Amino acid sequence: MATVLKDTVPRQKWWRIQWYSDEDSAEERKFLVKLDLIVVPYAILAYWVKYLGEFITKEPSKPKYAISSSNAKWLILTCADNAYVGGMKEELGFKGNELVELQTMYTVGAVVGMVPFMFLFTYIPMYWTIPAMDILWGLFTLLQYRANSFGELAAYRFLVGFFEAAFFPAMHFVFGSWYRGHEIARRGGLFYTGLNLGTLTAGLIAAGASHRLEGVHGMSGWRWMYIICAVITIPVGILGYFLLPGTLEQPNRWILNEHDLKVAKARLDRGGHVTRGKFKLSHVKSVFLSPQFWTVVLVDVLFWNAGIHKSTGSFLLWIKSLGRYSPAQVNEMGTIAPALGILYNIVACFLSDLVLGPALAITFASLWNVTGLIILVVWDVPEPAKWFAFATMYWSNALSSVLHGWVNTILRDSPEQRSFTLVLITIFAQSSTAWTPLLTFPTVESPNYPKGFSFCLGCAISLIIATHILDVYIKRKEKAKLAHHESQTDHEGSFSSPELDTGKVASANVAPTTNTSEESIAHR
Repeated sequence: MATVLKDTVPRQKWWRIQWYSDEDSAEERKFLVKLDLIVVPYAILAYWVKYLGEFITKEPSKPKYAISSSNAKWLILTCADNAYVGGMKEELGFKGNELVELQTMYTVGAVVGMVPFMFLFTYIPMYWTIPAMDILWGLFTLLQYRANSFGELAAYRFLVGFFEAAFFPAMHFVFGSWYRGHEIARRGGLFYTGLNLGTLTAGLIAAGASHRLEGVHGMSGWRWMYIICAVITIPVGILGYFLLPGTLEQPNRWILNEHDLKVAKARLDRGGHVTRGKFKLSHVKSVFLSPQFWTVVLVDVLFWNAGIHKSTGSFLLWIKSLGRYSPAQVNEMGTIAPALGILYNIVACFLSDLVLGPALAITFASLWNVTGLIILVVWDVPEPAKWFAFATMYWSNALSSVLHGWVNTILRDSPEQRSFTLVLITIFAQSSTAWTPLLTFPTVESPNYPKGFSFCLGCAISLIIATHILDVYIKRKEKAKLAHHESQTDHEGSFSSPELDTGKVASANVAPTTNTSEESIAHR
């Protein structure tokens, strides 16, 4: 049995903000607490460690600080003396272009690496898949410490990208396998804070290793940083085998007992979620022919491109252009935006689940981004206005878990299409951001980037429009399914009346339509 989508936590009093739904029993609430304490901390930790390795190989755009981006995470990573400046370039004989090519190899690996996972999510238990990706990511991160040539390092970078590729959609697939629509954004939002925490801490760890481990056992500091990353990452991956719950179809029985699974299935069934299904090649055609799929792709592509101004280093370059701050002070001030991003992310995700629903939460976050981008497009404004504008950049990131939680909910009745869509939209969106910054943010136009900020503004406004088009489409689809279900129920009921002449009771096979907190609709 499927149900009409509930945008926020179902409750009798609409104005009352509450963590649980009115319909959640004491057992269900106990199960949710157990799930939250297991899944969310691990997800944050696993996301955070990704940044330690990704920070090291980036070329600094200007001396004394680095600007970079990584898979599914457009960020500004800053550090006074990063590992590259600390000796990688000189030791490996890089001339400059090799570093761009290394990032390209990573990006290619990240895109290619997602392809097989579109098919594997519904076949291999997720408590094996995600930890295996983390361990292999850590292994190839470790091997970079021994690189002595560009070719060797490029191969490692490709494999690092390959095994990191599906981590983000994989975690959201797990969230969607246990949580209902109005529960996902909050958990996904907390998970996403690992990204911002990584931004704030990666530079500190890199700088400390570069200064304190330089020359220890005859190795450069940048080589030690790869070792540190692996030492942290591999145990986290192993921990995942014991902490990740997997999916309801393929659960991790180390942490979930039969009672947990019964409670989980009952609450998901009540929410219209299908918990079993294998992806087959025949599903590809139905996905590609669905207007819903392409609208979701459009929304995700616009989401990624509405925030690419974070990856250009425009904030840092503008602070530096003021000419009154030291490199160290520039780096310190550069952490303002990602630090605020933690708050923005939590606000947007909690508003989605508890107050606004996904469409309005995406609109709310995007309007803040639009406001800041308008100021940056105008540019000739007082300095405080620019500080405000740059401080709003991470509102564009804040809606990530809202969007992916929404996709989980939209496709709640098809695990196979849900896994395929989560991965494929990431491939499309990430591929687009591989070339749009090159066209819209040329270095010669820094720090005001007239084309770049205008492009992001256009994407942010288009994102709001596309979001509401998708919202209208989904609601019409839900109403059509409800009408079909009611019609089918009435039709079946006409053939199952009591046999009055024999006194027999009506068949119990036809269940009555109920109207509790969620109305029943047809389910395929």
